[in-house]
Amino acid sequence: MGQRHSISQNSFLRPIGLELHLFNMSKYPNLLSPLRVGPYELDHRVVMAPLTRMRSAQPGDVPQPLNSEYYRQRASQGGLIISEATQISLLGKGYPGAPGISTAEQVEGWKAVTEAVHSKGGLIFLQLWHVGRMSHSSLHPKEGLPVAPSAIAPQTGKTFTSDFQFTDFETPRALELQEIPSVVEEYRRGAENAKAAGFDGVEIHSANGYLLDQFLEDRSNHRTDEYGGSIENRARLLLEVADVVLGVWGHDKVGVRLSPYGTFGDMGDSNPEALFGYVLKELGDRKIAYAHIIEPRSSGAGGGAPENKNAPRTAKIFRKAFSGVLISAGGYVAASAEETIAEGNADAIAFGRLFIANPDLPARFANDVPLNQPDRSTFYGGTEKGYTDYPALKLEISQVG
Repeated sequence: MGQRHSISQNSFLRPIGLELHLFNMSKYPNLLSPLRVGPYELDHRVVMAPLTRMRSAQPGDVPQPLNSEYYRQRASQGGLIISEATQISLLGKGYPGAPGISTAEQVEGWKAVTEAVHSKGGLIFLQLWHVGRMSHSSLHPKEGLPVAPSAIAPQTGKTFTSDFQFTDFETPRALELQEIPSVVEEYRRGAENAKAAGFDGVEIHSANGYLLDQFLEDRSNHRTDEYGGSIENRARLLLEVADVVLGVWGHDKVGVRLSPYGTFGDMGDSNPEALFGYVLKELGDRKIAYAHIIEPRSSGAGGGAPENKNAPRTAKIFRKAFSGVLISAGGYVAASAEETIAEGNADAIAFGRLFIANPDLPARFANDVPLNQPDRSTFYGGTEKGYTDYPALKLEISQVG
């Protein structure tokens, strides 16, 4: 007896679950092979990257049923989703409509999301986020100016106001030394709230020019106290945050996202290899579940920046610096993902824009069928258009003699 597979698209169909035993995986055997991440056994290595979509219910930045459906569509048996970046406090908010994890209503909203993902057999980690200087005071008028390690505004790019308009960055207020423990505490509370919401783990966002990355890199950190100057000092806040989050979740359910050589948010460092090598070694010593590194060839953080084909291969440079599971993200397609894993430069690959347009992306890779193309005009804000209405595959299986 054999099986015949017929694959078609129908925008009214729910995306299929990923049933690997039904698929011909010969073209991407490494990408579609199992992987252990912390206590979890993944059925494949196609990870959904964190993707800001600005569609939480307002007021209150509360996840809503539309968000639950979006994540449910993209869940697959034994697959890992990393949630959109989620602010740990109102002052940490940088985008209108981005969800939070600091109120009871937000926790309840996220519960429906995690239940939806688990109903498909998937796993979901919450990404904990504070944007620092990449914010605007209109998003938190009572809290005032955005905060940062130093009072330095990004010199490139624009930021969102509360009504979805682009405007110039404000000069942030430098955090006082005595304020820093309260920021660490906000991360701890966010981690506890993520556990209450039913997540399987958390990812600390220390990339793309947001607060923890601002402390790491010397272009944005000009402090002269124990959180500035040396690499050890600039890494102090991230490692303090990691330690309190690990205290909530345990070492095997916490990941960290980093962007060595990234330029989004006017970022840069005088010695990125030494800086991020140190950070990755420290995180490896803490035995975190994974490190998630963004390739700088695609460093626009969703902003539409052109791919930089001459940028260094970050996963290859830092593979030896980290002893655990390494996830690489940034401009991948199935073939380049397969090659990167086969070469040993990463253990899994996170996909962003391809997952936006293809809710059943692992199944499409497994069956080697065409991909939907994302509509960039619907990335941020809006309703179901460009969010939950991308067509999924229909798999028909019939027995043949």
